[in-house]
Amino acid sequence: MEQTQGEGQQTSQAPIDAVGSSRVVVESNVAVPMRDGVVLRADVYTPEGPGPWPVLLSRTPYGRATADHLNFLEPVHAAQKGFIVVNQDTRGRGQSEGEWMPFRHEYEDGYDSVEWAGRLPRSNGRVGMFGASYFGNAQWMAAAAQPPSLGAIAPMVTWCDPMNGLYGRGGAVEWGLEVPWTMQMGFEFLLKHPTIAPEAKMPLVGELLADLDGLKSGAYWDLPIRRSPTLAKYELPGLGAIRAIDHPETIAWCRVSGQHDRIEVPSFHGGGWYDVFLQGTLDNYVAMKMAGKDARAVIGPWTHFVLRDPVGDLCFGAMSSRLGAPVHPHGDTNDFLLAWFRRHLAHDTHIALPETSVRIFVMGRNVWRDEPAWPLERARTERHFLNSDGTLTKDRPAENSPASTFVYDPADPVPTHGGPIVMSPGYPAGPIAQAPIEARDDVLVFTSVPLEEDVEVTGRIRVVLHASSSAPSTDWVARLGDVHPDGRSINLCDGILRVATGADAKGRYEIDLWSTSNVFLAGHCIRVQVTSSCFPRWDRNLNTGDQDSPAMQIAQQSIFHDPEFPSFIELPVVPGSPGNP
Repeated sequence: MEQTQGEGQQTSQAPIDAVGSSRVVVESNVAVPMRDGVVLRADVYTPEGPGPWPVLLSRTPYGRATADHLNFLEPVHAAQKGFIVVNQDTRGRGQSEGEWMPFRHEYEDGYDSVEWAGRLPRSNGRVGMFGASYFGNAQWMAAAAQPPSLGAIAPMVTWCDPMNGLYGRGGAVEWGLEVPWTMQMGFEFLLKHPTIAPEAKMPLVGELLADLDGLKSGAYWDLPIRRSPTLAKYELPGLGAIRAIDHPETIAWCRVSGQHDRIEVPSFHGGGWYDVFLQGTLDNYVAMKMAGKDARAVIGPWTHFVLRDPVGDLCFGAMSSRLGAPVHPHGDTNDFLLAWFRRHLAHDTHIALPETSVRIFVMGRNVWRDEPAWPLERARTERHFLNSDGTLTKDRPAENSPASTFVYDPADPVPTHGGPIVMSPGYPAGPIAQAPIEARDDVLVFTSVPLEEDVEVTGRIRVVLHASSSAPSTDWVARLGDVHPDGRSINLCDGILRVATGADAKGRYEIDLWSTSNVFLAGHCIRVQVTSSCFPRWDRNLNTGDQDSPAMQIAQQSIFHDPEFPSFIELPVVPGSPGNP
């Protein structure tokens, strides 16, 4: 290995032999200067040969050397395909200089990093960006800054509006994501902190680790959440949900919505039906298409981290996996992504891309399907009504149908059990059998009769409740599920709405369950759950109207079913499938 010096830091170069392919030269710890003098650090993977090569850039706060860091493209493999690959630590993380503040510097640093990458030796001057989650948002911020060398972006499993999936949802706080993410990012923050005595750092890190391990019975239950005693003792720069409450201007640091018109480059969007940022991925794709931009989307049956079979309690088949399954003429999904990048960054017109811009995995039938657009234009909206006897029907409720009632106690909330989540260990994501949830007295269940034919539901789901609460403020949670003939009830999608009710006043409440694609097979049933909590995924509504006080009260909840005030779910049913005329 050849060692070279770079601006006071040690860098290294080493050729890597690839089986059946070309060699790749890796330069480690390369200096990337920013406009304010801060130096970020990156690893650069360059194919042997004269080039010139297009560049793929990934910017991470999780450590560029970490194997499982949401890159979505393995750098050596991508370099063997004819790309220079740059994996960079964001400001204040890994070996990069500067102060760590989530999202704060990604606009300017993204611009500067793209332009630096475009000037690399043997670069063709065209840069693409790739990566997921935080990496994905870093791409959006860089693209909004409009660096001239940027030619394409591939943001995977990332949000559009941070208040719809990242920081909050329907007025509730994404507490299940905020707390562990803040803690996990806090280890490096504490070790680098300039004013903490060296001998105090490891004990503090050990205490933080114990708090992270004890989340399920510890910090998740802290009240009030904006002054969480557990988080306050470390003074960590959090993900942003709590910061946004007191400083809403910081939301702009990572908001993509409203910026799509500024982005001139093609975009490749990847998401999962059980990903915490699913709707943001779809909304970003739709916004780019509406702005007249070149955009593609691939949505699998995945969670934020699980991209291969099985997912949760279900097996979708080998072809559902992101890697290894030849789901495209170019190979697996990553091979297809590299072909897409080559088309846009190397202007290789010999690469044929699918004419359709959307590929979705249809659960139930467990098949991939190409679509010309999202949402599906041929889908039609069907209303299925919630009835007081627990049935779900297409017929409107009868006159004088009694209300369905339950008691919501914030001290005993409905636990999070599957779904599109990113939480601490002990809370599995994805499709999870719902029996423990549906057995609770504070969860209402409405179920159709077994279906005589297959019914495909693909698109955005909405539940409308006519409801009342004895509390001045409360939450309404709704969930769509697929009941199998063996009795397993599997969650598909859900949503929450925080409301100021006016004690016992009847109101109309619309809950956005986001999107799904599922065929309810013949013999299966369609099911809707209604409750008032999903904790600790979302923070508990304390039913007092004052979330800054730890005081709480029990609420009497009522869901109405009469013809004048019906409660229902709207399903986008796709005709042309068996059972869908």
